[in-house]
Formats: sequence, C-alpha cells, structure tokens
Amino acid sequence: MARILITNDDGFQAPGIRALAPAIAELGHEVVVVAPLDDQSGVGSARTATVNRPIQTVVEEAGGISYRGVAGTPALAVTLATIGAFGPAPDLVLSGINRGHNIGVPIFHSGTVAAALTAAGQGISGVAISIEGASPTHWATAATMAGEALTWIASEPAGTVLSLNVPDLPLDQLAGVRHAALTPITRERLVATTAPTGEPMITVAPPQPNPPADSDEALLRAGYVTVSPLIGIRVLPEDDAAIALAKRLSSYR
Repeated sequence: MARILITNDDGFQAPGIRALAPAIAELGHEVVVVAPLDDQSGVGSARTATVNRPIQTVVEEAGGISYRGVAGTPALAVTLATIGAFGPAPDLVLSGINRGHNIGVPIFHSGTVAAALTAAGQGISGVAISIEGASPTHWATAATMAGEALTWIASEPAGTVLSLNVPDLPLDQLAGVRHAALTPITRERLVATTAPTGEPMITVAPPQPNPPADSDEALLRAGYVTVSPLIGIRVLPEDDAAIALAKRLSSYR
C-alpha cells in the first residue's frame, strides 16, 4: 500500500480531515497527516515560511493517527512533507475533506485545491476533495469517494490532479459520478459592497439560475459527484503570439 499525505485548508482539527484520515488508513495505506494549525481557506498556493527559521508544529493523537498542525498554509504543509520534514516523501496527496464545495474557475483561490497542485509541482499526484454545504453531515460519503479516487489516481502518471466535489448525501442517494467542466468565471458570486464604516467589503450573491449543464455547479446541484482533472503550471508549445513577441523584442537589441 502507499504512503499518503493528508492535508486541508480548514485546519488539522477540522471534522473533514478527522473523517478522511481514518477512512484512508482503514484501506491499508500509511497515513501522514500534516495540515495548517488554523483555518487557511482561500489562501491559494501561498507558502508562508521564512528560510532558516523554525516552523511551529503541534501534534494530536486520535484513533491511532497523529494529526500534525503547522503554522502556515496548505501549500507549506505539502512542501514540508514532500521534502522530507516528516519522514519519507509521500506517494500521493489527499487534500480535504473541505467544508463547502470548490467549484468554478475561482478554485485557484482554494487552499484545498492548491495543496494538490503543489504536490503536482513536486511530481506527486493529488486529489482535492470538497463536500457541499456550510454544515455538512455526510463526511463518510466524501471519504468513500476520496478512497475510490485515490485507487484510480495511483495508476495514473505522476503529477495528475483531480478536484472532487461531493453532494452532502448518503452514499446510496448519490446520482452518480460525472466529469465536470469548471463553471465559467462570469458566474462569480462575489459582490463588492460598502461596510457601515465606509470601507469596501466583499459579500456573496445568491446562486444564479441555469449554470451550464456540463459544469461542476449544475452537476453537483443535481446530486452528482463531480470530477474535474486539473493541470498545474505548464509551458505550451511555441505559438504565433510567442513568435510575434520575440520579433518585437529583437528590435531592442
């Protein structure tokens, strides 16, 4: 079985990670849990650490599993684990279970998703798992789906990343599993408002009707587990734009 790093952005004491780690351990995998000390939602791929300075860590034991909290972001937790701070580097990374879905193009802000992408940057495949709702109850459903995704991704090329969103439903009430496109950025729900103090403030607008039928938003709403394969930073083959820019820059020499 594999050595699995489990992390999140909700904090090492969050219910999602406390549900995920035992479920993966029960599959026979070696589980290493390293996650932020506190809630780091929305930090994206930020890596808060200063070279040559110690990083605060806290360890709690529960159910035979060590839960290690680090003072920093999910990307930092993954980086520390992959460079050998807590023993051998992991074979695979699971990030979650995040409280609340991660859908649409803005998922690059998600610390949960960024943890899996950070692993990919180190040549390690990862799965980001999120469950729908602000106060979900069916953590076991999401943990089961994470285990299934882990089995699949283990045989894929190194650096493969999946983002899974799971409805907050019993396992036998799921509509199924579907590949999902990311909901377009045009459906961003953030709205700029003004606080009573006169300072700018961000609020969340109500969901818009009729998202694209093949999108993660629409499929999740219909009760499907959504699977979105992601590609991290990469360089595309040379194209006309690059050639044109190179020609323009040559005039400065």
